Amino acid sequence: MSREISVAIAYHSGYGHTARQAEFVRQGAEEVAGTTVHLIAVDQITDEQWAQLDAADAIIFGSPTYLGDVSAAFRTFVEKTSGRWMQQQWKDKLAAGFVNSGAKSGDKLHALQSLSVFAAQHSMMWVSLGLLPGWNKSTASEFDLNRLGVWLGAAAQSNGDQGADAMHKSDLATAEHLGRRVAEQAQRIGA
Repeated sequence: MSREISVAIAYHSGYGHTARQAEFVRQGAEEVAGTTVHLIAVDQITDEQWAQLDAADAIIFGSPTYLGDVSAAFRTFVEKTSGRWMQQQWKDKLAAGFVNSGAKSGDKLHALQSLSVFAAQHSMMWVSLGLLPGWNKSTASEFDLNRLGVWLGAAAQSNGDQGADAMHKSDLATAEHLGRRVAEQAQRIGA
């Protein structure tokens, strides 16, 4: 019998796109029975939410990609974790990540690498997307999961002149997949 697990989604969103992506990550994690999910906007984090992060079995980090890396607001959150790093409070928690940018590439891989290195510094265990690339064959579709072909985490592309409601369905479904995968892995290992 599996125990109740906790997944925290710690994200920053500048224009609403990454917040929408975070919502789909949340939906995916909540699909796994026995999972409690906390959605935490890191630029407005409270003491109660810091406690939720500390108690979580898994933390999924999310950020827009600005100038090839995570946002300054997310970086500020990262720096505020230094005391937890020194004490290795998040050691052996599961970690994963998701990012968003206006360009198809937009250096999203670099932003995901920043998130994974941050998790590694906290001695966390990184969970990859676990999907083959989509939309890479003549019989494929832009609506395939992982249409952008990223392995390290969930990636989304959002047109700079459109709001979050115009985000690509495949990118949101891929974010949902990531949330579900992390919760399933946490249940599997009894995090």
